[in-house]
Amino acid sequence: MSMTITTPSAQLTDEERAAILEAVRDFADQELAPHALEWDETKTFPADTLRRGGALGLGGIYIREDLGGSGLSRRDAVAIFEELAAGDPAIAAYISIHNMVAWMIDTYGSDEQRRAWLPTLTSMQGFGSYCLTEPGAGSDAAAITTSAIRDGDEFVLTGVKQFISGAGAASVYIVMARTGEPGARGITAFLVPADTAGLSFGANEKKMGWNAQPTRQVILDEVRVPVSNVLGVEGQGFKIAMSALDGGRINIAACSLGGAQWALDRAVRYVHERFTFGEPLAEKQSVVFTLADMATELRAARALLRDAAAALDAKTPDASTQCAMAKRFATDVGFRVANDALQLHGGYGYLHEYGIEKVVRDLRVHQILEGTNEIMRVIVGRDLLGA
Repeated sequence: MSMTITTPSAQLTDEERAAILEAVRDFADQELAPHALEWDETKTFPADTLRRGGALGLGGIYIREDLGGSGLSRRDAVAIFEELAAGDPAIAAYISIHNMVAWMIDTYGSDEQRRAWLPTLTSMQGFGSYCLTEPGAGSDAAAITTSAIRDGDEFVLTGVKQFISGAGAASVYIVMARTGEPGARGITAFLVPADTAGLSFGANEKKMGWNAQPTRQVILDEVRVPVSNVLGVEGQGFKIAMSALDGGRINIAACSLGGAQWALDRAVRYVHERFTFGEPLAEKQSVVFTLADMATELRAARALLRDAAAALDAKTPDASTQCAMAKRFATDVGFRVANDALQLHGGYGYLHEYGIEKVVRDLRVHQILEGTNEIMRVIVGRDLLGA
């Protein structure tokens, strides 16, 4: 079943939502899960598989339908990302980042920019990368130093972006660069096509997890782009970047839940099969309590996440705070549940072939990216204090 449907998300019936999730689940089961361990081991970015996902509608889940988007809600999207992550958290997370890039163009782009990029991105015939973080500017994103200097009808971009997912494989890079004063108000967002002169990439980083997607520096050496490649208006870049991260945070939270739920399901099956001291592990009260806590925390995280997604759909004043809460809680819970699942497997959980240790490695970074969980606490705390 295609996810590119004509019914607006708010008007979907429960049966239609169930059918969409079933299609995504089938894709994850057939296209992702059987290859996840191999992609992790060989550090393969499965572009052809992603393009097949694009045909299903995964390249523009909450993008408007006029240029190939599926037009679904954020609440529908988090359910989709959870299903994808059960197949492979690393690939689900990249699809999240790709959707974030497409959403930025759909929301802030001109008609010309939308027509130029969205058909390629929504079909996943081309990929997108989000370029904010720098070697010296991570959590303090407003301190970026990549410069964009006006030269007639062009801007000249110079600087280095760090930890960029999809770098070297993407067709378009949304680059945040400084066009004005220090701080947030001096930042502008630019669309930089992959074939632009002066654009290059560092070596693929050797990472703990997320091995199925490339992570590289994006190096801009006097990269010239026309003024028409400004996304939004000059000086709006930081606002655009932060608004995109609200959705990115709940998406990555959903990826944590999907990976953790997969690990919990494997742990439940394993404790029935594994016998110690003459009885299955499932008969041990400590094991029963551990599984109960894992399931309870996942359900609580899922409820918090759905509330945050609904708030983002409704554009409530506290949506950003709710997204920060959900991201912090769900990614912490997701990693903890996956790690507990590994512990319940004993030494077998540490073996690559069982898949548990891969999920632990993949989910660990979710507590760092899209804003560290410490920054999520800052956002929530400042909101509470009215700061």
